Amino acid sequence: MLATGLAASGEPRGHHDSGKSDSKTAKNVILVVGDGLSIAAREAIRLNTVGKDGELAMDSLRYAGWTHTDSLDPDEAVTDSAAGGTAFATGVRTYNGAVSVDVDGNSVKTLLEHAKDLRKATGLVTTAQVTDATPAAFGSHVPDRADQSEIARQFIEETKPDVILGGGEDWWYPTGDPGAYPDDPADTRPEVSRSEIGNLVDLAEDEGYDYVNTAAQLKATKSDQILGLFANEEMFEQAPEGQGDAYAPVVALKTMTGKALDVLSDNHRGFFLLVEEEGIDEMEHANNAGLMLKAGRALDDTVALITSFAKKHPGTLVVLVGDHETGGLAIENVASDDESGDPASTVPSVVQSTEDGPFDIAGSDLQFTIDWTTGAHSGGATPVTAQGPGAVELARVQHNTHVFDVLLDAMRGRR
Repeated sequence: MLATGLAASGEPRGHHDSGKSDSKTAKNVILVVGDGLSIAAREAIRLNTVGKDGELAMDSLRYAGWTHTDSLDPDEAVTDSAAGGTAFATGVRTYNGAVSVDVDGNSVKTLLEHAKDLRKATGLVTTAQVTDATPAAFGSHVPDRADQSEIARQFIEETKPDVILGGGEDWWYPTGDPGAYPDDPADTRPEVSRSEIGNLVDLAEDEGYDYVNTAAQLKATKSDQILGLFANEEMFEQAPEGQGDAYAPVVALKTMTGKALDVLSDNHRGFFLLVEEEGIDEMEHANNAGLMLKAGRALDDTVALITSFAKKHPGTLVVLVGDHETGGLAIENVASDDESGDPASTVPSVVQSTEDGPFDIAGSDLQFTIDWTTGAHSGGATPVTAQGPGAVELARVQHNTHVFDVLLDAMRGRR
């Protein structure tokens, strides 16, 4: 069993668990998914943010372990986010592209649905489309993750999360109705409204949701049911450096999470909240280390907010985990003779995969570079850190489905 600073007695040295981890029941469960957050990515974020002697907020969580990420896809060895999200959400391994259905296409009950059964409030917060694979896995059941308008419909008519915040407006409005964020067909990935099942924002409002699309509107709303869409697609622009890349969400992940916590914590039975930072993964796909680090800092700022909330609300289980590794990211010394790519090449894929940096190690004169082996996912295990009721059960080597088991047992008060 692995735990941060684990002493012979089984208690971590020098740590105080403000989350009451020896309690059987978690009133509140907050699952934070760093999409593409490998141990190497976490360490690169740490070095650049707080230096060799520092620890991130995500590193302060009391217990640590790691998760195997392989799916049950019959054709691919490495998972995608849909299968990874489904493992967390349902405890079932499935094929790549599947959203909370098993390998035979049967719907499998999710943590969000279990929380609803316990009369808890529920929420989904992401910098991706709210209907993207990870949030979709908690609030819908479809055989193909690409069916994002159907995922949106299921959110509103079937699973009914109380708070839904993120991007992906295009999947909620029908063709010809651009919504709050103008269509951009000239984009390298055309961003245009595309719902084929009607105006789903109108549907949400008819079902009692307060729809917001700006930071000011989000701050002002007093509703206990909120749909917030703050971008056409993702809340950033993923691309190699200097090719239209940007990480500047209209509403920061920390701000969206803070609003969700404010709303959901009004439920005296507690809540289940999924928080996802998608920018880490997407910037790794683009082999863009600078913006991967920026997204990672945004995630850590959000985790700091969450841990502060947990200290004030005993009985809160906080779990942070990556769903898979992306990019084959490696932290390297600055060395001109250790370049795995060809800086002189003009082939876009070759140029993209060359080293990025150098990046500063905070608090020192040292620097490091980040190198890449792929623009896709890789099969490495991912770190998990946690505190609160039941968190000790994650301090081990485990399959990603075990995260579901621990969270569900904590909500139900089982050990």
